[in-house]
Amino acid sequence: MDPRPIVLITGATAGIGLALAQRLAGTHRLVLCGRRAGSEYPDELPDGALYIQADFKDPLGAVEAIETALDEAGIEALHRVVINAGTGYYGSVESERPDTIRETLDVNLTAPIVLARHMAPFLEKVRGKLVLIGSVAHRGAANMPTYAASKAGLAGFARSLESEWQDRTAVQIIHPGPTATEMHEKAGYDAGKLRRLFFSAAGMADEIALLMDGSKKTATVSFGARLRRLVGKRSS
Repeated sequence: MDPRPIVLITGATAGIGLALAQRLAGTHRLVLCGRRAGSEYPDELPDGALYIQADFKDPLGAVEAIETALDEAGIEALHRVVINAGTGYYGSVESERPDTIRETLDVNLTAPIVLARHMAPFLEKVRGKLVLIGSVAHRGAANMPTYAASKAGLAGFARSLESEWQDRTAVQIIHPGPTATEMHEKAGYDAGKLRRLFFSAAGMADEIALLMDGSKKTATVSFGARLRRLVGKRSS
């Protein structure tokens, strides 16, 4: 029997989620979720991972697909559940359409709440950890009002769960800073020259993996924090 801890990662076919899966491959058994069909997921997906097609625009359908796949694979416990899938649209509040507002809230907030509820028994069996991937935008972000609101809601959800689950399951929320992923293009945001200052997906995944192993309940991955860690590492 494979003794490695099992981690479930949503949004694992691109960006931070894919980079995190690659970072944890070898040391963890991977259960990876994404909206793409099996024939469409990237070649970079680690070998041996259990892949589950789950589109979080349909929160209940996605959770049902995950539960069914875990049952069929005989997985009864999870050491980590990383809820990373996210979406958003760039534009003023006046320009947001009802359908994109609904999609952003479903993917970024409703689906994590529903998934956390259903994954709780899997985590509790091994005193695992729920890791929610938020955003520095949770404090408010111009031209991404619904995205910012969804991430602020996720932060409130994390605080509530941490209080409710304190004797059973650890809860952590990590707020990544700007990261160079395809999400910006999908959202309609052109960072221009500022993109050169963004984290790479691999660099952000490295920071998230380190934080996941720590005890911080809330963490923000900023350029300053990363620079201090790298400088300290080189000088030690």
